[in-house]
Amino acid sequence: MKLDSGTADIVMLAWARMLGFEDSAFASPSGRLTRIDNDADTLTFVRLFGRSALVGPEWAVEAAAGHTDAELAEYQTLLQLTKGHGGHGLGKSRLYFADDLPMVQPDEEVTVSTAVQDASRLESLCPPDDIHEVALTAMDKSFVLVNGTEPIAGSGYKEWQQILGHIGVLTAPRYRQRGIGTLIGAIAGHEALTAGLIPQWRCHETNEASRATALALGFIESGTQTSAHLQAGGQS
Repeated sequence: MKLDSGTADIVMLAWARMLGFEDSAFASPSGRLTRIDNDADTLTFVRLFGRSALVGPEWAVEAAAGHTDAELAEYQTLLQLTKGHGGHGLGKSRLYFADDLPMVQPDEEVTVSTAVQDASRLESLCPPDDIHEVALTAMDKSFVLVNGTEPIAGSGYKEWQQILGHIGVLTAPRYRQRGIGTLIGAIAGHEALTAGLIPQWRCHETNEASRATALALGFIESGTQTSAHLQAGGQS
């Protein structure tokens, strides 16, 4: 299953802008894009629809020149390239997008809250790593399933470049593996589509639960983003 070619082109436009390239940078079917940013606090390598791009300080771009795209997509390669410059954190994430999303019908009537305080209450029930990855309270729009007065799962989207609707799902631990995350994720995804945005999903490569939710929602895996933090200004 593949994304519509027009959707892929728009996704690449958004990512070109986010990475600091010209709008048409990803139009070339081959060749790695590189951009030197000596003030960058991260080294970032992105693969999308067979294209690739690397952004970071000059020393890092030069060091990466001898590596293949497959190698640079691996977090350990970026750590090796940056080990003398404080390389740490972040890692490799998978990127997913969707032309459309199927409707997910609840088995019974549900209550959905758009109140920010309910998103905050949900975060207080979840592990810190999950809170950080989803960042529900930082979303432009958030939707929380409430059982009585208890928040049980939430989703939302954040606009990227006024093109993408970056979606995440957060479920309280005691309610996981019940399909609740898929339900609330579908609600957020359709809200993003209604707003004229292309739904995007990103999850760490080791987060199998998040990956399963993305696939259940109808997202299509389309690339990776691998990044390593640097010391200030990329200097050692």
